Amino acid sequence: MFASSPAPANEYETAVVEARRYSRYLSRMLDSQPWLAPALAASLGQPLRAEDMQRFIAERETAFSDAESALGPTLRRLRSWVMCNLIVRDLRLGAPLAEVTETMTVLAEVAVRHAHDVLRAALVQRYGQPLSPTGWEQELLVIGMGKLGGRELNVSSDIDLIFLYPEDGDTGGAKVISNFEFFERLGKQLIKALAEVTEHGQVFRVDMRLRPNGDSGPLVGSLDMLENYFITQGREWERYAWIKARVMLGERWTELEKLSRPFVFRKYLDFGAINAMRDLHAQIRREVARRDRAHNVKLGPGGIREIEFIAQVFQLIRGGRDSALQVRPTQKVLALLAERGILATTAVEELGAAYVFLRRLEHRLQYLDDAQTHDLPQSAADQQLIAEAMGFGSHAELMTALDTHRRIVSQHFDSVFGDPSDEDHSLDATWQGAEDIETVTPVLGELGYRHPRSGAERLASIHASPRYRQLPNNIKGRFDALIPRVIEAAASTPGPDDTLARCLDLMEAIGRRGAYLALLQQYPQALRRVADLMSASRWGAQFLTRHPILLDEMLDARNLDTAPDWKAFRAALGSELEALEPDMERQMDVMREQHHAQVFRLLTQDIAGLLTVEKLADHLSELADIMLDLTLPLCWRRIKIRHRDTPRFAVISYGKLGGKELGYASDLDIVFLYDDEAPEAAEMYTRLAQRTNTWLSSQTAAGQLFDTDLRLRPNGESGMIATSLEAFRKYQLESAWVWEHQALTRARFSAGDRALGEAFERIRCEVLRLPRDLGTLRAEVLGMRHKMRDAHSGKSELFDLKHDRGGLIDVEFLIQYLVLGHAHRHPELTGNLGNIALLRIAGELGLIPPPLAAACADSYRELRRLQHRQRLNDRPSRIHPEEAETARDPVQALWRHIFDE
Repeated sequence: MFASSPAPANEYETAVVEARRYSRYLSRMLDSQPWLAPALAASLGQPLRAEDMQRFIAERETAFSDAESALGPTLRRLRSWVMCNLIVRDLRLGAPLAEVTETMTVLAEVAVRHAHDVLRAALVQRYGQPLSPTGWEQELLVIGMGKLGGRELNVSSDIDLIFLYPEDGDTGGAKVISNFEFFERLGKQLIKALAEVTEHGQVFRVDMRLRPNGDSGPLVGSLDMLENYFITQGREWERYAWIKARVMLGERWTELEKLSRPFVFRKYLDFGAINAMRDLHAQIRREVARRDRAHNVKLGPGGIREIEFIAQVFQLIRGGRDSALQVRPTQKVLALLAERGILATTAVEELGAAYVFLRRLEHRLQYLDDAQTHDLPQSAADQQLIAEAMGFGSHAELMTALDTHRRIVSQHFDSVFGDPSDEDHSLDATWQGAEDIETVTPVLGELGYRHPRSGAERLASIHASPRYRQLPNNIKGRFDALIPRVIEAAASTPGPDDTLARCLDLMEAIGRRGAYLALLQQYPQALRRVADLMSASRWGAQFLTRHPILLDEMLDARNLDTAPDWKAFRAALGSELEALEPDMERQMDVMREQHHAQVFRLLTQDIAGLLTVEKLADHLSELADIMLDLTLPLCWRRIKIRHRDTPRFAVISYGKLGGKELGYASDLDIVFLYDDEAPEAAEMYTRLAQRTNTWLSSQTAAGQLFDTDLRLRPNGESGMIATSLEAFRKYQLESAWVWEHQALTRARFSAGDRALGEAFERIRCEVLRLPRDLGTLRAEVLGMRHKMRDAHSGKSELFDLKHDRGGLIDVEFLIQYLVLGHAHRHPELTGNLGNIALLRIAGELGLIPPPLAAACADSYRELRRLQHRQRLNDRPSRIHPEEAETARDPVQALWRHIFDE
């Protein structure tokens, strides 16, 4: 029956003899079951597989007259053989924990499936197949919960099951019963076949209490019933239980997944789960204390359940947004948490080591008498046996190691589930009495606020508002715990008054969203970082307030130190979007959420001084290119009648994106080109351009990706939204204005068909290298510049960094003139290298004095830095003239040198 092992038989015989010392159950089985010793000898050489167990069943069924009468004895013998095999392999042959739990899980799967198949066949013979109203055959869905669902079953575990069936209806036999009756009978018989204690023992204790409404609910239910239960009655602890739910039997498992996954995993970051699981754990600890079970390795302090809670709370918090975290095994979840920086690697290593230690100890406790126990033994003899089975010389040594693991687990558990707001705060009374402005004002003054009365008035306004007073009690409690800490955090920043105002804007925006309040409540370091951000950037404060989902980014300090890996980001986002197909709404939201998260990470690095303006613009531009490139195929798929699989279509970027100088709030100047001779091409690509523009610019629940500007296309707003490549070339050569050629100096291929992008670049170079009369060109460029100055002229005495003389647009016009005027003799000027590089090249070519070119490049950097500073705080691009005087002088000098004005 089993493949022969290369190891000598006496090695296994010795292992069996040694294992008997640590398992009275093994000894009883060997003494009472003569068939067991040879079965063990033949099977100890390798882990048992499902095929081995199925073969065991098939060979022993032949001794019975029918499958039903064979069912009970055969499954119980199977269980004895598997258990004894595991005891010997674990205790004496070095089987790892993963083998033990997987083998027990496979045993449960084989036993449940075999019992189901035998019992269902008998019921079908009597009543006929259970059918839906439309005649479809119905099946029993058997859902494994808990450790069975997670493939982590322990050696003396019961199995947690839930029975469901897809649709109501009746059976199709001569004697008709309802589907409910059919599956209820099947469920009861299945439980009896597994759990009934006979002279052969039992297979598994079966626990059905996790079904909807527990013991008071029906044994089986339809999928419609389950969906209604989740919507109307599903509780927080049931979300925790359903994390590990796994369909063991039944082909229609995808329908169940569609019902259960949204119930378990929220689309948003669900930090409120911490409080729910904290409450559940508190109930468990009270029960442990009541029963004096502190030495229970599963439920006691620092036990297995606390490790599972740590893993599963982050699954509940993040699993809806990170589908990888929807895996079931505890150790795999912990590894993913380390990989994502949610838990420190050292913490995961310590929790992993404790988990293996505790599970191995759990098994050795159960090996003694095959009892479902997690309590350490009371007798000295058994204590010594367990210690030796764990590899220790004495019970005291075992307890030292156990206490060390449990202490570490408790520390990590408390760091995750401890409630920082449990302690009173010195400003609690200030917030509770916030409507007494005269009392609050001096308190804020003592904290360092420069305008304490304004802050006091704002606090009073919030406290007195109907919005605050109508908050549900649980959310109001979180809000009340946070506000004193917000006041304290803002007071320690530069500009505390502005910081407090911005923080309170955020608090009011998230005031009814308990998950975000729970995040800030649970992680004081996140609140500290929020205050620093609010202090450093008004624009950043507004961005976070509009997209509070980004609060999660404040938890991971690695975001500050890690440079973006755009290749990996694009691959991961592309895979996620593919997995969401065809859910367009969710795809649009995910793109926005991911884009906002990347922008926010760049913002935190920017504020910390880790990025130059140029490097930031490079990152933002590359991010925009990725979003454009991912959008095109998604939009193309949604054109129902397509004449080709891949569109010959490209997005050409102009302006800030074209020059790779994109800022946080820059819009996208884009043009859509296609190169396709199909008769329907114009119509198809017009639709694609419209869909793409809508995808980018639409406001969804997750916000907006970009404002777009399509006016730089041929013929502007009156032109076609998508232009053929040949029509684009013809327009540029025959009809375009000089200012359109100026714009072309900063244009580049951003997304789509690369061959088309290369063709565009050839046209761009062809146009830019056209010979031009310098006098005529000078007049055209100056004419356009004067029009722009007139349009933006103001009476302000402040210097406009963009529009005034010596500002950014002057630099851009200077470079555009040099490119258009001299590229026919100097093709290197057509490279889309950025304004600073083009100034250097013009100097090297002798078109302008090299020292002046270098000075002007430095001016451009400084002007961009000043503009960026203003935008970070959402201020107009106007500053005191003295602040920009040094930067303006080289620009004006170069302007006079070239244009003589």
